[in-house]
Amino acid sequence: MKKLNHALNIIIGAFVGVFGGYAIYVVWDYNAHPQLYAAQSAPWYTGILLYGICALGAAVVCLVIKAVIRYKVQKAGNR
Repeated sequence: MKKLNHALNIIIGAFVGVFGGYAIYVVWDYNAHPQLYAAQSAPWYTGILLYGICALGAAVVCLVIKAVIRYKVQKAGNR
């Protein structure tokens, strides 16, 4: 169970890290080339929001898996 918990922590950290890197890049690119984003009908931060929702969804799924595992381990320990 410790290996699975460790793997889930790595997955959560990877999703958060990728989201952070992407957000920093988009903000930097927007500040460097605002005219490219002016031609779009959507706001420049729409991509950040979509990536954020996906990263949050993946983190929530991993946290739910961790909670279920913790519950089953505690339940098995009480027997």
